[in-house]
Amino acid sequence: MGEKGNARRHLYEEAKELGILVRDEAGEPYMMPNTAFDVAMLDFTNPEASSWFKGILRGMADEGVSGWMADFGEGLPLDARLHSGEDPVAAHNRYPELWARVNREFADEWKSEAGEEDGLVFFVRAGFRESSRWAMLFWEGDQMVSWQANDGIKSSVVGLLSGGLSGIPLNHSDAGGYCTVDLPLLRYRRSEELLMRWMEVNAFTVVFRTHEGNKPGSNCQFYSNSRTLAHFARCAKIYKAWEFYRVQLVKEAAEKGLPVARHLFLHYPEDRRVQKLTYQQFLVGTEMLVVPVLDKGRTAVTAYFPTSDGGSWRHVWTGEEFGGGHRSGHGSVGEATVHGFEAEVSADVGCPAVFVRVGSPVGERFVRNLRDLGVI
Repeated sequence: MGEKGNARRHLYEEAKELGILVRDEAGEPYMMPNTAFDVAMLDFTNPEASSWFKGILRGMADEGVSGWMADFGEGLPLDARLHSGEDPVAAHNRYPELWARVNREFADEWKSEAGEEDGLVFFVRAGFRESSRWAMLFWEGDQMVSWQANDGIKSSVVGLLSGGLSGIPLNHSDAGGYCTVDLPLLRYRRSEELLMRWMEVNAFTVVFRTHEGNKPGSNCQFYSNSRTLAHFARCAKIYKAWEFYRVQLVKEAAEKGLPVARHLFLHYPEDRRVQKLTYQQFLVGTEMLVVPVLDKGRTAVTAYFPTSDGGSWRHVWTGEEFGGGHRSGHGSVGEATVHGFEAEVSADVGCPAVFVRVGSPVGERFVRNLRDLGVI
């Protein structure tokens, strides 16, 4: 802080003096390593900590900030000392709930006082059983800038869908991933292709948001060149085109807990082919089906179309229909299953494999909006 000439407050020193930090066995602020520096945590079992922190948020909102990332929350040490005196092992999973709650309480209080229709928004990454009660939005944390299934673009879809099945209905990831490794013998750097494909995935999640990553200079960014800028604009328009449906789905999530982006299992639970799906495809609500490209160098995907409900699906870019046990138009069709069939579908960069239900008012409006925005 001493190196920052424009600093107005030293928040750590304020919190330390007020005695509202989580403490160690010696009764001192519990300092924990975080990247290149150490940090302390606010002790939200102390009501004074909540009041103090809300004051910080109020200063932000009064300055015009309308949203923020309520990061971390998962790191309460198991040997910490808390104001409440409770067992830190038991409190460890409760802490992210308290973290989300204090942010939500302020957002609700500010909206009530200000009378604003839209209010404030924040998103969290840590959570436990009651987190969805308090958190407005979730984010999946820091994926690698890679194509990997264990911690890259594929894992972002796994997290999106498993979260949706676990009571986290409003969720998203950083478009392009976050964690970069740029060492002589080990390199994970975000390529232009990876960034573009990740944008296509996130254009169909509840939030469309990029991140430079932990090493911005080593990664391709949305502003790197004319191609990335144009693709970012295109995906933003795609995201805009289903805004009307997103509003409906967010309301449904609030009322019923159903996620915006859904594993097909929620609507086709008896389909054995659906049961085997992990990251390959997902539904947006019930009216849109997304089959993203998640592998380097691919320009086509294998899509599975469940047909147990008798419906058909229309490709938004080509208008081709898939349903009734066959595909209209040209191309090979995979071996039929009991409840559906597979088909190889082209998916060039900028035209991901996205389908809408035939006859769906939502699908018709989405396609119409895409045309109006110049995407089709």
